[in-house]
Amino acid sequence: MLNDKRLRFVIGHYGSGKTEFSINYAVKLAEMGKKVALADLDVVNLYFRSREKKKLLEEKGIRLIASSIDASAVDIPAISAEIVVPMQDTSYEGIIDVGGDPAGARTLGMYKEYLVEGQYDMFFVLNANRPETQTVEKALEYLRKIEDTARAKVTGIINNTHMLKSTTVENVLKGQKLAEELSKSTGIPIKYIACIENVASKLPKDLQGEIFPMKLYMREDWMI
Repeated sequence: MLNDKRLRFVIGHYGSGKTEFSINYAVKLAEMGKKVALADLDVVNLYFRSREKKKLLEEKGIRLIASSIDASAVDIPAISAEIVVPMQDTSYEGIIDVGGDPAGARTLGMYKEYLVEGQYDMFFVLNANRPETQTVEKALEYLRKIEDTARAKVTGIINNTHMLKSTTVENVLKGQKLAEELSKSTGIPIKYIACIENVASKLPKDLQGEIFPMKLYMREDWMI
């Protein structure tokens, strides 16, 4: 599990759940005894940023690299100079949570020297419930725009079709159908099927991609 390249860039539309996936991915790596750094490169989304979970992540031994402004309640698109640490220091398993649209992906262009083909993974988090990515044509257009802007290629698709805590097996399978169509049209493999733990245990075992059970770290208990 998680046998991917040392550097993983996570992209996807706003609301796709890429930050939730990034945090879960980092936690799973840490639980495997890995030295992990999670970099928050999302300078677009004002809400549900990984830096909001700094204390939780640090308790799990994960180094969080976020805004250069040390104030979680202030949204200033200030990228920390430390963002390059997981890219340069090969002792880290790096996860970089990138801004949720082509404009957000533009920041990756600043780090082009580290995006060496064959030495990174870039995961496209797909949520079939988002209007902008609910058909294969729309999803493909969105994926290509991000690739062109980031000047890097997507290496894996993540089916993260969800309805938050109300997610059902049917929701995930709906997204899986779209992910398979997108995979077929692009040649990009489905890497993971991400969903909440109680749904993951009910999914068919013969789906394309690895089932990736998740906790909802970004949803407080009072949130639906």
